[in-house]
Amino acid sequence: MVIASSSNLPLRFGVFELDLKTGELRKSGRGVRLRPQAAKVLGILASRPGQLVTREDLQGQLWGQETFVDFEHSINLCIREIRTALSDDAATPRYIETLPRQGYRFIAPVHDRDKSERDPTVNLQSLAPATPITPVSRRSYWPVAVFGAVVLAIAIAAVVTNPRDWRARFFGGAAGPVRAIAVLPLQNLTGDPAQDYFADGMTEALTTDLARMESLQVISRTSTMQYKTAKKSLPAIARELNADAVVEGSVQRAGNRIRVTAQLVRAADDRHLWAETYERDFRDILALQDDVASAIAKQVENKLGGPQPQPLARAQAISPEAYETYLKANYYLDQFDLQKSIDYYNQAIKLDPNYAPAYAHMARAYFFMAFFGTVPPKAGWSKVKEAATLAVEKDDHLPEGHGALGLAKLHYDWDFAGAESEFKRGLDLNPNNADIRHDYAHYLMAMGRVVESEAESKRALALDPIGDVLNSCLCWHSFAARDYDQSVRLAQKFLTSQPDDPWELTILGWDYEQKGMPEQAVAKFRKAVEVTKDTPFNSFYLAALGHGYAMAGNRPEAEKVLHTLSDREKKSYVSPFDLALIHAALGETNYAFALLNKAIAERSTFLVYTKWEPRLDPLRSDTRFSQILKQIGLPVT
Repeated sequence: MVIASSSNLPLRFGVFELDLKTGELRKSGRGVRLRPQAAKVLGILASRPGQLVTREDLQGQLWGQETFVDFEHSINLCIREIRTALSDDAATPRYIETLPRQGYRFIAPVHDRDKSERDPTVNLQSLAPATPITPVSRRSYWPVAVFGAVVLAIAIAAVVTNPRDWRARFFGGAAGPVRAIAVLPLQNLTGDPAQDYFADGMTEALTTDLARMESLQVISRTSTMQYKTAKKSLPAIARELNADAVVEGSVQRAGNRIRVTAQLVRAADDRHLWAETYERDFRDILALQDDVASAIAKQVENKLGGPQPQPLARAQAISPEAYETYLKANYYLDQFDLQKSIDYYNQAIKLDPNYAPAYAHMARAYFFMAFFGTVPPKAGWSKVKEAATLAVEKDDHLPEGHGALGLAKLHYDWDFAGAESEFKRGLDLNPNNADIRHDYAHYLMAMGRVVESEAESKRALALDPIGDVLNSCLCWHSFAARDYDQSVRLAQKFLTSQPDDPWELTILGWDYEQKGMPEQAVAKFRKAVEVTKDTPFNSFYLAALGHGYAMAGNRPEAEKVLHTLSDREKKSYVSPFDLALIHAALGETNYAFALLNKAIAERSTFLVYTKWEPRLDPLRSDTRFSQILKQIGLPVT
């Protein structure tokens, strides 16, 4: 029966009885200690058996909408207290079921004690079977017995195979040690969607600080942000991210006051192990982030058997106005609005010229522009190098600064030893930085160390298993290793969920070219050109289409693409390296080498991949090709 929440009659469930007037909880007639706030929560849940009671409902009824009521921490504390009083368990609940990221449901039958006492037939009738019980014959019992034996055998095997995990599920004991942790997107509780950038920035800060813990794998924010609006359970999310524990929480902001609530959850059984709330002035925001990360690190070691936490380096100081502008810049970088992010980074730097992360992240934005040729190499890579150099000068312990400097040394300076040194320095400072690990894989690929590059790319992917960039790039490493079948499988798998990704479509087209499937290649290139037609990246993909036409023997269409790109050169940058590939496929060797020499003069980005690039195979037997490799500084084999 469902009892209205306005009822003041005592409620009975199992051996418990709750007096809604006094808030008293009794077990078999004996009082059970329960704080008034927890008793109110239990009363609301038990008054609505079988129904979802959202966390917002509880907040509205008991805590109101005041800005700085510690709701998140309080509700978790109340639920834990109620479960203790009822001897209930989150993993195998008998009374309160948690619906992750939604609310709670009271799942036990609830009776109105007053009615039960006035009508003693209520309980008797509820226990009586609806139909007469039929004796079970030996023949009908046999399949049931076999089924039960099989289930029992499976359960025993599971316990034997992983006893610590099953002990945790059934008895609440310690699960296996945590080796990987994920910080889920912090919820923005300001009530203003325009403040999402601030919650996202806090999520990134916690992820970055935790990532510096030695021996602990921290899942990249790029992957965890995919769950910002997901309605999946925490165990399900943890499984997809291969995480042993997750951190979730919220951010509230009112004027210059910030409140962050964080909680640590064991992934195996969705058990909340720790929760804390921190409130500071906005001027102390960086110290607040460090405090939260340090507390989580200690809990990982103390309650989950994780690695011993290392002291976290104190964050670099920054003015509040500059930091807020920096967070907005990060938000636009995530949206791939590169120029807008650069504008905000420059504003942040003007407000606080010594804040190293602003320089490092701005270098990342310029990198994307330079890599895909939306600006001339000198204009793009010189900006990457300038910003990265300043980041390292301001803070030599900033991993992102060294990673960005490694990219500039690789693609523009052709200082390959220096590039490897910068990538390794960045990984020493933060071995969990998926971007730097991914960029180091690109360095290995450029050097022709394709087996190592593929392995490093997979390590990066383990840190960022859901992120689009690393998943889409893994097949490029297989392409570089000339394992075209593997590259095709990876590309097709990615395109099932992201069918319009132009980079992945292009790599798949390159695979088809090398597999002697030019028509299929052209189809992929056409689609990539179509989805990028209104972007500054379109010339890169159009050049790939021109090469596809040439490989298919369609000279008129290939020449048409060359004419289009020639017209574009008058208004925007077109890489001579891309043009050289088309002429090479058309058999126009002299034109191809002339354009490669022009590309060397300009330091075109993709020249560093010349050593293994299969689209340059028609030129390799020419003596001029070894001269190209020598000018770039790549070993001639």
